[in-house]
Parts: sequence; C-alpha cells; structure tokens
Amino acid sequence: MMTLNASIGGAAFALGRLDQALHGHPLLPAALHRMRLDAVRRQAAVDGYAIDPWHLAAVIEHLPLRLGDADRGGVFEAARYAFAQYQWLVSPDFDQEGAVQEAMAVLARGALTESPLLGVARGLHDWLEAGHARPAMRTAIVRHLGTTLLRTPLPLTGAAALQADVPWGFAAWAPLFLQALAAEARDALRQLGLLEQAWRQARQIVATGRRRNSRAPAALDLIAAAPLISAGTLAGCLRMAPKNALALLDRFADQGVVVEVTHRSARRLFGLKGLAPLAAEVALPRRARRAGGRIRASAVEEALAEDASVPATLSPLARWQPDYADLEAA
Repeated sequence: MMTLNASIGGAAFALGRLDQALHGHPLLPAALHRMRLDAVRRQAAVDGYAIDPWHLAAVIEHLPLRLGDADRGGVFEAARYAFAQYQWLVSPDFDQEGAVQEAMAVLARGALTESPLLGVARGLHDWLEAGHARPAMRTAIVRHLGTTLLRTPLPLTGAAALQADVPWGFAAWAPLFLQALAAEARDALRQLGLLEQAWRQARQIVATGRRRNSRAPAALDLIAAAPLISAGTLAGCLRMAPKNALALLDRFADQGVVVEVTHRSARRLFGLKGLAPLAAEVALPRRARRAGGRIRASAVEEALAEDASVPATLSPLARWQPDYADLEAA
C-alpha cells in the first residue's frame, strides 16, 4: 500500500496533468460530458446501481432506450438514480444547492489546516461520519478542487474509495481515496486521447478532396466539441442554411465520420463516430419499428434538441500539444 505522502503526490500529479491537458482544449465540452457520464457511472455502482453510461446519455437527451431482453424495471430504476446523481453534479435544485454549500463550507474549513487534497479527504470522511448523504459532498469536491487546485471543475470524486470493502479508518482510507482520484484522472486523460484521435482521423477524411472555402472543417470541429448537435444548431453556429447543414451532416455520416443517434426525421442529433454505442442504445420510433420508416419528433423533443450546448467559437487546430513545462518544474 502506498504511503499517504506518496498518494498525495501521485494524485496531485495526475490531476495537474489532466487539468493542463484540458485547459483551453477545443474538445473540452465533449471531454467534460464524457467525464460526467463516467463519474456518475462510478458513483451509482458504488451506491448499488449498475448503469450503462450510454443509457444515462440517452436519458439526459430524453431519448428512448432500446432494452431488448434486459430487465426493464432494473434498467429504469438504475437510470433514474443515475440521472438524479447527474442533476446533483450539473444543476442541483434549490434544496440540493443548500446542501452543497454546507458541504463546501466543511471543505473550506479543512483547507485552512491541511493541504488541498488531504483537506478534501478529511472533509469527505468527516461529512460521512456525521451521517450526511454522499451526493452533496461529491458536488462540493468538484467545485472546491475547481477553485483551489484546478482551472476547470473536473468531475473527479474518488468514488471507488466508498466501496463496501474499503477500510474506514482515516489513516488507512485517505491514501485509497487519493489513489481513486488519481485513477479517475488517468482514465479521463486516456479518454481525452481517444477523443483527439477520433477528431484527427475525422479531419483527415473530411480534408480529402474538399474545396478551399468549404465549411466542413469548421463543422467537424463544432461536432467534435459538442457531445451531440442538431442540424439547426450547427447551421446557427456556421451561419448557413439548415438544409445545407443537414446535408453536411448526412455526408459526414456516409463517410463514417459521425453517427446519428436519434433515428428520427426531425431534430436529428449527431456526434462523432465514438458515440456509436449511444446510437445502439436508443430505441427506434414505434412507427419505424413497425414499418421501417421514420416519424417526426414532438415539439418537446425539438426544443430539447435545440438546447444542446455548443461552444460559441472554436479555432481549428491541426494538432493539440499541451505544455507540461510548469507542471514538471513544480
């Protein structure tokens, strides 16, 4: 077992390396979305609910699930629990926000006497010892680290340290919590590398045979940065006609660069081909299942699709090269 000091150093290095790689990165929104899915998956698993992250992604976008022979009751129960944890993390309601602020006050008091990471471990341990629930402190940890140690509020909570078989005495538990934080950061950095690889491959495919004034590269950068995007949103960002944006998305889909995840005729949502697992989990519309066609989305679905978050501007980059000089010097 690693010593406490070694665990602190390992966690600090892993978090710093991830924070440096993500700072100013054009794929930051997509990377954070995937990190939140993984964070909620870990939290739900520790709390006794097995959730497929792509099920959660479909629930977030209000898309129907393709369940097959799965236990429908169990899947929906896990999805509801995971979505509740996602709400705590992303947009807590009034009462939840009050609990989060209380948890942040606990972390702030600990930061006065201990190092940032050890103070977080102490705060989480004391919070749970006092009988408080986990979600508020998890959200507080993300915010606290985002204001005291990191430049971006990264959804890292050390969920694995709350498994049932983990020793609970603080001296034995604190190194395990810090190691869990470091493992989450390393996994997020690996996921970022996969996103970058898919983005670079897609740009190479799109660059082949394009016109000099083509908007395809800018469109691809927007698609890569947003977890999911509709033709209307893409058209608004690029100031082009929606039908032209849809034609561009359909061409990307034919080239294998992007996938459509909604299986419908209106307000279709697209993402890079790495979202193929999400497309596989989304159920076909009822009429499409009966007749092999598509049906029009409801007005509610259209409004939800248009709310997909997309960065205001993106500068195309040939290759992203994070600078670790300051981190190595420290």
